Amino acid sequence: MDLDTLLSFDWGAMTPEFIILGVATALSLLDLFMPKHIDRKVLGWLGFAGILAALVSLVTLMDKEATSILFDTFMLDSFAIAFKLILLVGAALVMLLAIDFHHNDGLELYKGEFFYLFLAALLGTMIMASSGDLITLFVGLELLSISSYILAGMRKRNIQSNESAMKYVINGGISTAVTMFGMSYVFGLAGTTNLMEIAQVFQGIDNPQHIYILGLAFFMIFVGLSFKLATAPFHMWAPDVYQGAPTPVTAFLSVVSKTAGFVIMIRIVLSVFGNVPVTVDGQKISMLFELQDFIAFLAGATMIIGNVVALRQRNIKRLFAYSSIAHAGYILVAVTALSPVMLDAIWFYLLAYVLMNLGAFAIIQLITMKTGTEDISEFAGLYRRAPLLAVAMGIFLLSLAGIPGTAGFIGKLNIFMGALMGNEAHYVLVSIMIATTVISYFYYFGIMTQLFFRPAAVDTKIKMPGGIAAVIIITAAATILFGIMPNLAIDVFMDLMK
Repeated sequence: MDLDTLLSFDWGAMTPEFIILGVATALSLLDLFMPKHIDRKVLGWLGFAGILAALVSLVTLMDKEATSILFDTFMLDSFAIAFKLILLVGAALVMLLAIDFHHNDGLELYKGEFFYLFLAALLGTMIMASSGDLITLFVGLELLSISSYILAGMRKRNIQSNESAMKYVINGGISTAVTMFGMSYVFGLAGTTNLMEIAQVFQGIDNPQHIYILGLAFFMIFVGLSFKLATAPFHMWAPDVYQGAPTPVTAFLSVVSKTAGFVIMIRIVLSVFGNVPVTVDGQKISMLFELQDFIAFLAGATMIIGNVVALRQRNIKRLFAYSSIAHAGYILVAVTALSPVMLDAIWFYLLAYVLMNLGAFAIIQLITMKTGTEDISEFAGLYRRAPLLAVAMGIFLLSLAGIPGTAGFIGKLNIFMGALMGNEAHYVLVSIMIATTVISYFYYFGIMTQLFFRPAAVDTKIKMPGGIAAVIIITAAATILFGIMPNLAIDVFMDLMK
């Protein structure tokens, strides 16, 4: 590639990525040369400022026409912008949690590393959202994965953290291998790694043996990504990793990483396999419609396992791990339905999930830092010790449970309606979704019982650090606002998709 070609690209499309890359590089150099006695919090605030700058630059690109650079390997389209908004907002809130995170097991020694590794993981998610090529997708995925492995094991003196990192690396390596195996079949049949070119090639494919191989490729890619999303039965790593990782890392894995996982799944599944024609009863339909039963089975199993196993959890982070698994199942319902409103429903649900889950993790982090334990009983009597904190936690739990008046309810309603308006109404899947949502009431309201109706073991007041307080206020207000006026968010998405 000569210099003229390099300069001809519209590099402005990558402004948010360049900002995150530049800030991460600067933080790594600052951490290297800063004296040991200087508090590394300043690096966190610089990282937070960098994320805000990237978010502002992304907003300025919202009116930009769809742009493709680097030979169509990087695309800035409405899909990428919409999901990057969620990724950057979620990352900014997680960074605030990380700045105020304190623990007595040695994490302070590595706090500088924490911030720039976090930005590296965020950069990976952003690359995934804009990828137009299988190689770019994989590079973004591995940048996210490798950074996440290290972040999960940052508490080097903690046995649970060591265990979580080991399990995460092993499961992540297996999932990567399976995903790459599936991608190799796609490349072998298409002769290219570019997603648009793959779609064009597969539109004319008619060899039954090739279609069979593509079916195998779909299963391998879907299973590999299911590990990343922690959907059943590929979820077993999630509870241990969520429990052992530092709370900000758990929050990141639960919301930002999961959002990125669904972004890459939608990119691959729709652009590659959505264009493969198969013949059923003499009619040609998309391969995805033929494979709906497989996705529906995974969605149903994920919802059932996540919600049922959560009933027996006493550790609050393990409980939210299974809750996260269940919510991945709800989003898979939208993927199964392939309805005209699928993208709308998934985008809004992920936005609502980021807000309500991060708000809950902010409170979990605050309580666990004060008490030194993650048992649910530590939330007993919180209403008497910190009434506003208990009310905020109640809002997040009600939203996670899907109670009307919250963003979580609107998100589930959108998925519910989409599942009934596809080519075929998925009554069984919708019934499972309703039943498992009712099951979730038991463990969500169990926490509510601790908050409002159990006596507190101690009466000491709880003081909130500024970063955690900001996260709680922003997420609680947005959860209620989007529950009452969801069009404020949905209209943004619709304007982008015009």
